[in-house]
Amino acid sequence: MPERFPPSLQQKIEDRLRYYEDLGIRLFYTDRGPGGANFTGSEAAASALSPAPAFEENALPKPAPKPAKTAPVAPLPPLIVPPAGPSLFESTDKVKDDTLLKIREDLGECTRCKLHKGRNKIVFGDGNPKAQLVFVGEGPGADEDAQGLPFVGRAGKLLTQMIEAMGLQRSDVYICNVVKCRPPENRAPEPDEVSACSPFLVRQIDSIHPKVIVCLGATAAKTILNTTRGISQFRGEWLEWRGHKLMATYHPAYLLRNPPAKADVWKDLQKVMAELGLQLPKKSKP
Repeated sequence: MPERFPPSLQQKIEDRLRYYEDLGIRLFYTDRGPGGANFTGSEAAASALSPAPAFEENALPKPAPKPAKTAPVAPLPPLIVPPAGPSLFESTDKVKDDTLLKIREDLGECTRCKLHKGRNKIVFGDGNPKAQLVFVGEGPGADEDAQGLPFVGRAGKLLTQMIEAMGLQRSDVYICNVVKCRPPENRAPEPDEVSACSPFLVRQIDSIHPKVIVCLGATAAKTILNTTRGISQFRGEWLEWRGHKLMATYHPAYLLRNPPAKADVWKDLQKVMAELGLQLPKKSKP
């Protein structure tokens, strides 16, 4: 018979597994081949209860008392473009008199790629249609797929804190993703999926016409910029895309796993604040 755990230990294991599920980690395995691990009983419990990345709701660093003056944007060397050819984003023409409502109607109950087969709801976007600041993420997660809204899970709550630390509300900005349907097990979107969704994302941004775009995470940044460079090579630097200033920074989900990186993200957001002419709020620590 399989070894049974005490109720208190069983509850701790269940809580830990739910924690990993919040981060999008759902597949676990151990190597049971020759020389591989074969955990049972208390060893399995110890493995499940090993220390996890710390998460503090109020862990954004305290900002400087005044934002730095906007520095001139120096031209950067061209990003490395994959050999596949010009970016789908760069080749998309602007649609005259486009609106978010029309774009959503054109998207419809989309079946343009295989992601529609496993989705619950399309996650189109949310926020101010005339926002000066647009955040672009990778794709919906489980919570977003259930509610039909972007960034509403644990990573979304942290993003909300970041926005509020800038002196804004979610209703002041616009939030969307590279793809509108949840990839299975929260994997990165595949090229054909990005190809199907990219025209709608470009139309969204063109319709809103923000002053600044913030790419959250490597997938969003590398997809929009059509580059193979790692995000650490250009994170925190001003770039230009289709007439908009663009800043790439780390994804909130990454910050949940690596809290020290919040300091870097806060520096990036302060640059965005300076560009938008925002003053640091009196209580800027969320």
